[in-house]
Amino acid sequence: MWRHISLRIRIYTILTTLVLITLLGGIIMVWYTYRMQNLITDIIDPNLAAFQVAEELEIALVNQKGFVSYYFLDGNPKWLERLDEYRKIFKERLNEAQIHASTQGQTEAINNIEREYINYITAKDQVIEYYKAGERDEGAKLHEKVRNYFFNVLRLSDNYKKYHVEQIRKSKDKSHAQAKKLRITAGAAVSAACILGILLASIFSFQILGPLRRLASEVGRNGRSHKSGDEVRTLSRRIHGLIEDIDHSQSELEKSQEVLLHAEKMALVGKLAAGTAHSIRNPLTSVKMRLFSLSRSLELDEHQKDDFEVISGEINHVDTIVQNFLEFSKPPKLRKQSICPSDVIDLAIKLLQHRLESYGVTIRVNRKGKLPHIEADPEQLKEVLLNIILNACEAMKGGGSIVIHEEQDFLKALGEIAVIRLSDNGPGIPEPIQGDIFQPFFTTKEEGTGLGLSIASRIIEQHEGFLDLISKEGEGTTFVIVLPVNPVECKGVKF
Repeated sequence: MWRHISLRIRIYTILTTLVLITLLGGIIMVWYTYRMQNLITDIIDPNLAAFQVAEELEIALVNQKGFVSYYFLDGNPKWLERLDEYRKIFKERLNEAQIHASTQGQTEAINNIEREYINYITAKDQVIEYYKAGERDEGAKLHEKVRNYFFNVLRLSDNYKKYHVEQIRKSKDKSHAQAKKLRITAGAAVSAACILGILLASIFSFQILGPLRRLASEVGRNGRSHKSGDEVRTLSRRIHGLIEDIDHSQSELEKSQEVLLHAEKMALVGKLAAGTAHSIRNPLTSVKMRLFSLSRSLELDEHQKDDFEVISGEINHVDTIVQNFLEFSKPPKLRKQSICPSDVIDLAIKLLQHRLESYGVTIRVNRKGKLPHIEADPEQLKEVLLNIILNACEAMKGGGSIVIHEEQDFLKALGEIAVIRLSDNGPGIPEPIQGDIFQPFFTTKEEGTGLGLSIASRIIEQHEGFLDLISKEGEGTTFVIVLPVNPVECKGVKF
């Protein structure tokens, strides 16, 4: 039946029982103190007072006998005065004894003492009269009878004293019996509390702390076991860690789903792009060759030459689109080598020198020292830089400036990194479209394919880095290229 009771009810039952036992033990102790106090007050105190009275009766009686003996020896009347004083004391103590008498037996004992004492003092006074009259022989005869009265009073007083001694002993035995009962009760309560405490400790150990410890061990990350004296805190910490892992896994899963959808989309587009490119490129090549031949053999006027150049330009544009499709659908395999990104930047600027002049754009490099070596494909990295710089030039109609800032930093996820920031002072990118800027086929240019930045972002990701965008409309645009560093001395690179 105990197993069918819930853990909460079992714990509450044991705790309630412990509280009740403790409370009951305290009540019993308080009650026993009052009980002992009443026992002493009601039994021991009267008997002790009666015992003291009996002692004083004996003393007063013995003193009376002594004063009479002294008087017989020297005839000094002062001894008779002292005798009267102790007779009064005896009477007072006898009255006190009658007041303390609480039973019929005690009253009869006191009456017997009083009766024998009256006989004693009556005979004693007669002896004293004989001695005063000079009749010593008569006094001596009566003195024997007085002695018997004396010993009778003394015996009765002693019996009265022994009676109260016996009552005190019985009270003592009774208090000892009460104390014994209290000890037994307290021992039983302590034993019950100990048993319940052990039971509660076993429940906590085997049914709470044990499962908590096992649960904490099971939810421990990476299977590592951390010893701790606080299982609840350990479990709480690991549950929080587990929740963080779940959140992280959920986030990663969402990202994976996005990547999967993107990959499916790109796979479909890639197939379409590859088929389209192969279907268009062959006849397009023939058209270009025929146009080239015609341009050498035909004699055209100025108007015809302009038409011919427009047709050639559009065909070249179509060829560029086809080439971008092929690059997007079948990206070239990276040929990584140890390169210095600073050398790639210098080469890209050198290649674009005439184009920059035609756009009216100046370019400046902020470099404290060359960036460290990384493992990268220099051709692909160069294509990324050319794409971003040309996009900036096309955006800054009427000219502008580009600043390339190189720096070395540390990122927890990648470790040591090389950071390249390309900032222009163009019109910037509106915030609503910033999230789509790296999406394939998204473009704001009339003749753009929307694949340049998408290909650039993919190239950087293939290098285990990332490409980011910082822009505010009307305040220019900054592209941030982050690449993990390969700590090799920078010696330059040849292309």
